[in-house]
Amino acid sequence: MTSQEYFHRMLPKEEFERIKYVPDMGQFVDWFTAEYADMPAISDQTNTITYAEFGKRIARRRAYIQGLGLPKGAHIAIFDRNSQDAIELFLAVTSAGYVAMNFPASLVEQAVIGCCMRFDVAAIFVRDEFKPLTEKLQGVKVCPASAIADTEAPTAAIDPESPAAIFFTGGTTGAPKGAVLSHRALMRGNYNAIFKPGKVIGVHRYIALLPLSHIFGLVAGTMGCFYTGNLLYTCEDMKATVGKLPVLKPTVLVIVPGICDILAGLVKMYGPGFLGGELRLIISGAANVPPRLVDIFTKLGVEFCFGYGLTEGANLTSANADAITHPTSIGRIYPGQETKIVDGELWIKGDNVFSGYYKDPEKTAEALTPDGWFRTGDLCSFDEDGFLYITGRIKNLIILSNGENVSPESLEAPFYADPCVRDAMVKEDEVNGHPVIAVEILPFMPAFDGKPWEEVEAYMNILVKKINADLPSTHQIRKVTVRTEDFKRTGSMKVSRV
Repeated sequence: MTSQEYFHRMLPKEEFERIKYVPDMGQFVDWFTAEYADMPAISDQTNTITYAEFGKRIARRRAYIQGLGLPKGAHIAIFDRNSQDAIELFLAVTSAGYVAMNFPASLVEQAVIGCCMRFDVAAIFVRDEFKPLTEKLQGVKVCPASAIADTEAPTAAIDPESPAAIFFTGGTTGAPKGAVLSHRALMRGNYNAIFKPGKVIGVHRYIALLPLSHIFGLVAGTMGCFYTGNLLYTCEDMKATVGKLPVLKPTVLVIVPGICDILAGLVKMYGPGFLGGELRLIISGAANVPPRLVDIFTKLGVEFCFGYGLTEGANLTSANADAITHPTSIGRIYPGQETKIVDGELWIKGDNVFSGYYKDPEKTAEALTPDGWFRTGDLCSFDEDGFLYITGRIKNLIILSNGENVSPESLEAPFYADPCVRDAMVKEDEVNGHPVIAVEILPFMPAFDGKPWEEVEAYMNILVKKINADLPSTHQIRKVTVRTEDFKRTGSMKVSRV
């Protein structure tokens, strides 16, 4: 089976034929607001509006933005939480022919100023609570996130190759990189997000749990919802929204593994009804997905899918809808991409690939070849069925004293296969002044059911011995730390190696 067949067969034929691929955000907004006009589109958890009403509000946002007098293609930032305002603004900015930037809600004042300068932001729409962080901005028009005009403005005529949005990647402090996605690239990611097992049009309720500043949250968690005419609940407070799951009754959750762990713990405390009773599918990504999570939610009757993507590839490069039979694979490659393995590294090419890092030709040249191949930095391999597996990350390689390279991710894999491990990080360390391979392990405490800490530590040390038994002596783990506190994490809840 080809990758195209793998994905196209997920949807009923009549639904697949109904969903139209369009190459720019203007056509996208016009299409979904007309196609699903009378269906519920978005809710602030109290009030719900239809797609037709949603389209009118986006058009009024466009009119307000056009009234600012900015040149076409100007950069406009959105500094908000996952509110209806933020979602409407992103769609309005991009469909009006401007370039959108979603600022993370965690940015501090100096970072806001630095990002506006570095990325040539001409205007910023700000949530009231964040307004004090923008008071020192100079040369930037500051507008309330609630701003909306009384009149409507149509979508712009847009060149699909022109920039649609800039996404932070590689951190949001110091000097972050800004990955520029064209309309065509962003729309390919949005289109890929339609592929899920079973019916997809107008049958699901989503929740915008992940930050819109993160490509996974924006594409898979939000745009994919609108592309298939489903209802999206906004989420301005994640903790409060998770507590409302029994009331909101989502059918799909697009979340990272760290949130999956939290939900698994809540289900253990309050029972399966905590999920609302109608959850059909979890789509997880942005970090390693341990097989135990697939097992936990499959037993609850929830289908579990995950995959692989990068900001530079418009988020969705591969997806696995066969987690039970291929639990350690990141899935099949989405159609419309070329791939090749070069010295163990995955390279991809296609209209989903980014244009480059904003005003950073050196980093762009490192990532993109002259003929358009994106070097992902991930060490990967394919099996005979076309399923992709990540074996490591080039920048994380440990160089042994004999010159051999060791991927910490490959050594971490057997830890993630154990249901008693929540997270693990392999790194280089020292013992008595000599370099060694070390591991820090975060136990999945519900698996120990209140047993004393000594038994937890003993279990983990035995596990390390079992894993070492299958490793050559040069690769064996010589130092073990069992953590009592969580790891430092990135914005997408990955374990931070910094």
